[in-house]
Amino acid sequence: MGYAHFAALLLCVFMFASGTTADNQNSTGDPARPAEVRIGALFTFDSVIGKAVRPAIELAVAHVNSDPSILRGTKLSVLMQDTNCSGFVGTIEALQLLAKDVIAVLGPQSSAVAHVICHAVNELHVPLISFAATDPTLSSLEYPYFVRATQSDYYQMDAIASIISQYQWKQVIAIYVDDDYGRGGIMALGDALAKRKCKMVYKAKLPPGAANTTIENILMQVNEMESRVYVIHVNPDSGLNVFSAAKSLGMMSSGYVWIATDWLSAVMDSSVHGTTDVMELTQGVLVLRQHVADSDIQKALLSKWNNLTRNGSSYSMRAYDSVWLIAHAVERFLSEGNAISFSADPNLQATKGSNLQLDSLRIFNNGNKLLENVWSVNFSGVSGPVQFTLDRNLIHPVYDILNIGGTGLRTIGYWSNISGLSVVAPEHLYSSALNSSTNNVQLHSVIWPGQISEKPRGWEFSYHGKPMRIGVPLRTSYKEFVTQDNGPDGVKGFAVDVFKAAISLLPYPVSCNFVLFGDGLKNPSYTDLVQKVSENYFDAAIGDIAIVTNRTRLVDFTQPYIESGLIIVAPAKEVESNAWAFLKPFTFQMWCVLGAIFLSVGAVVWVLEHRTNTEFRGPPRQQIMTVCWFSFSTMFFAHRENTVSALGRFVLLIWLFVVLIINSSYTASLTSLLTVQELTSGIQGLDSLISSSSAIGYQVGSFSRNYLVDELNIAESRLVPLNSPSDYARALELGSGNGGVAAIIDELPYVDIFLSKYCKFKTAGQVFTKSGWGFAFPRDSPLAEDLSTAILTLSENGNLQRIHDEWLSGTECSADNNGAASNSLSLSSFWGLFLICGLACLLALVIFFLRIFCQYSRYSSQVEVQYPEPQIVNRPARLTTIKSLISFVDKKEEEVKNALKQRPNGSQHPSIGNTATEEQST
Repeated sequence: MGYAHFAALLLCVFMFASGTTADNQNSTGDPARPAEVRIGALFTFDSVIGKAVRPAIELAVAHVNSDPSILRGTKLSVLMQDTNCSGFVGTIEALQLLAKDVIAVLGPQSSAVAHVICHAVNELHVPLISFAATDPTLSSLEYPYFVRATQSDYYQMDAIASIISQYQWKQVIAIYVDDDYGRGGIMALGDALAKRKCKMVYKAKLPPGAANTTIENILMQVNEMESRVYVIHVNPDSGLNVFSAAKSLGMMSSGYVWIATDWLSAVMDSSVHGTTDVMELTQGVLVLRQHVADSDIQKALLSKWNNLTRNGSSYSMRAYDSVWLIAHAVERFLSEGNAISFSADPNLQATKGSNLQLDSLRIFNNGNKLLENVWSVNFSGVSGPVQFTLDRNLIHPVYDILNIGGTGLRTIGYWSNISGLSVVAPEHLYSSALNSSTNNVQLHSVIWPGQISEKPRGWEFSYHGKPMRIGVPLRTSYKEFVTQDNGPDGVKGFAVDVFKAAISLLPYPVSCNFVLFGDGLKNPSYTDLVQKVSENYFDAAIGDIAIVTNRTRLVDFTQPYIESGLIIVAPAKEVESNAWAFLKPFTFQMWCVLGAIFLSVGAVVWVLEHRTNTEFRGPPRQQIMTVCWFSFSTMFFAHRENTVSALGRFVLLIWLFVVLIINSSYTASLTSLLTVQELTSGIQGLDSLISSSSAIGYQVGSFSRNYLVDELNIAESRLVPLNSPSDYARALELGSGNGGVAAIIDELPYVDIFLSKYCKFKTAGQVFTKSGWGFAFPRDSPLAEDLSTAILTLSENGNLQRIHDEWLSGTECSADNNGAASNSLSLSSFWGLFLICGLACLLALVIFFLRIFCQYSRYSSQVEVQYPEPQIVNRPARLTTIKSLISFVDKKEEEVKNALKQRPNGSQHPSIGNTATEEQST
């Protein structure tokens, strides 16, 4: 772009034949303090912005010259040049200003002119301070002497993108003037929308100064498109012609969304145009305006200049502050002892003496120092704080978001680069913390075109009465899902009924024409059908279309209306039971653990009951038989021994619960093993199928072939295409070695229907991919989102299940009976129960032995006091203690209690008095 502008500059210089010579700056005795400094101003006098900024510049110069605290002894004068709304004339006027030895230039208001003259000011070291050139591509990095004293459209477009994202619109059409200002702004808008996953679907370019007929033709093209969200970024002087044409075409009615950049607020804030006429054309439009906060400086200025009102043009305030910006920079520049002087440009000396008189353009010697002072300025102006960031943009970019309605403007919110959208005035962000509950309300309500308060959908069908072309696969098998029909629609099936039911729930009418896709000889390729949608051959595609990754890259899918996934189907037959079938419900490990658990529980109950229950006493042989009988009889709840102790009953209660679960599981597993079918091909799941070399069948047209080859790395030579359920059955019956297949991999809904008709086959393993079926639409189609909502509604109200039952309910044999064969139950299925039982036994034993030790301590102490025994030298004390403890444990609970109750002087030795009893009990 720089070379093109530089070529334009050379053309302008060639046309420059003015004989004007530069006057020297008047100076006083101090060369660093001249009596006068001159600055230039470039804008179109008769434009909307020009009529607002001219009095602002004149007033600012007068205020600077009357302020004794700035430019002491130096007068600031401004030379204004009219660019006349022309890039060529504007460039000529700019060169004339630079030839008059101005130290800075205000303007221009045109971004196109700014692009050209930036090359000249860079060469001559004259700061160019623009109050209206908002093109984001005008960068101070590329043009060092360009100073933007207003906000860049980069921030304005970010604000517009935030609004579009807030209202959840996905597609936008931009209408803009085809110049540097328009192109730069729309480019920034596209980037901002992409960050929010929105899309600019069309760019409608208006030639500068376009005639009304041209505008109408472009708007008619725009109206043919689907999106109804328009962002209009044009010049203030001709922008209202767009709304006038839109109103005549009926594009300012309900359903449309118009968002205008700050050019419209500049028009409305100006007193040049009739407010009533503007309001009538722009009812319901959202418009942005650079935010100007109330301040004491602004209030003081209102009394001096009536044109600066509270809602005055932001450009006029920016122009006013730009003059003060230069004044502050020049004051600091002069205070540093810098002199204002000019010298000839050596690059132009070669043209000296020619008619072009290029030697009249001279370099500002200390222009770089003045520029540094410009960047470092920091003061509070009429428009707010004037200070530049490190990337040389004004700080605190803020925009008002206005809604035009009735006879005025209504502020519905603000945007800033700190808070985003907010209903809180942005100046509060820099002084105090926000109330989060208030800031959550991002925008107030809006009155949209057509005087409606409900948010527009943002898009309409672009078919204008023509029905949508809906692609439908012409299937030759599994016609329950979709098939050709002689009715009005030409198609029927489960998928068709779901689509019709979802369409009927939309809040707007949709006319459809179903077009069959396929030759009718075999199932069509669904990937090819989806490709037709992406190429706009079809407006949508319905049917049993699986949502897989490679298809989502081409189109947008609706919410799945049925779950799907790949699963294996293999042959099965009934296997006769053998003599040892009763052992199959449990594994060998499980049987061993069960035996050990039964004996352990019996032993624990014997220990707990032995001292209190006579049924658990007697000779050792009898007690061993009692333990074994009690343990295994509990399996049938046939134990005859009663438990007396509380701990014994506690353990028995837990154990009977475990036995109940084991009995129930054994019965269910044995019943299943005696009746279920078993796989005969040796295929137990996906891993065994991949590791084998057997042939695998798949359905023609399905994505399963690509999945098997690309994802599972199965050789194509092993794959056999099959077209119908009868082909499935025939291939599975033949087997892999006889021209058939060992198994078939297909999607779950097809398999359910196949197994409901052919009971000799069954599934192997689980579903190993998770997906679903949906309807395909072109990328970014809003209809896909609305249909997804409708499908969810069908699911919630039960209509989706009703349609499913009408078309897909199995009648010949149940698919549920074809589940995977039951395996023997292992220890892992019951370890939780065994853990609970073991803990209960352990707890009971701990409590039991604690009681024993306490009783034995009391018992042994009492016996030693009453009947001290003579010491036996040859017997170890520890052995005596163990034997006495075992003897104590073997005693009846009742005898121990009685012994402990006897008084010391009235009882005989317990060991003597109870000898006969102990002999009888043991």
